[in-house]
This record gives sequence, structure tokens and C-alpha cells, in this order.
Amino acid sequence: MKNILKITAGGALVTTIVASTLTLNANAGELIYTPINPSFGGDPFMGSYLLGKAQSQDTNTDPNARGIESLSSTERLIQSLESRLISQLISDVGAGEVSEGAFDSGEFSVVVRDEGGQLIVRVVDKVTGDVTNISVGGLFNP
Repeated sequence: MKNILKITAGGALVTTIVASTLTLNANAGELIYTPINPSFGGDPFMGSYLLGKAQSQDTNTDPNARGIESLSSTERLIQSLESRLISQLISDVGAGEVSEGAFDSGEFSVVVRDEGGQLIVRVVDKVTGDVTNISVGGLFNP
């Protein structure tokens, strides 16, 4: 009989511990959502940080994108000369020294003309056939 009482007393002790554990008060604070992304109300200074993180994780590449190749010194010289010649052509037509001028390269052609005080620049891409017309008024003397 003594063994039965011990088991009963031990069982009462376990029951008391379990009951007291279940009845303890749980303390918790209010749950507040704070956005991180500035698009959703977060800190505006986090934008560049988040963009940098996203770009560093981006592994997608455009299959149609051309690779960036460095230009040789000759190609850079040709590009610089073309830019300078087109600039001089626009300047000459704009100043009224000539009424029309043209520049032609292997990839594009540029025609610049003065139409009554309005400078018209027409660029034709020889590779794709695209034509771009740019008209500027009021910047040059007719």
C-alpha cells in the first residue's frame, strides 16, 4: 500500500506542475508591421540598397542583347572624328554659313538643313533603314 500512495502522490505532483504551467499568463506585445520597401511606405533611403541587392542576385540575361565590346583605339578615333564633323556641320548650318550639309558613314547618313530659321537634322540608319527627323527651332540665327 505504501507503493500505491507514493505513485498517487507523484502523479498529483505531476498534475499540479502541468496545471500550473498551463495557467501561467502569457505576455505579448502588439504586432506591428513595418514595411521595408519604399514603394509600400518604407524608408525612402532603403531604395538604392534594395535595388543593389536585387541587381546582385539577378542572374537573368537578355538573349538578344549585344555583348559590350571595347573599342580599339582606331575605332575610338573614327567615332570621335565623326562626332566632331557632325557637330561642325550642325554649327555651320545653324550659323547660316551653308543652307544644307550632309555626312555619310558606313552605318548612317546625316543631312542637316536650315528651313526658315528651323534646323532640320535627318538621320538614316543604313543597317535597319530607320529614319529619325529632329527639328530645332529658335536656337540658331536664320
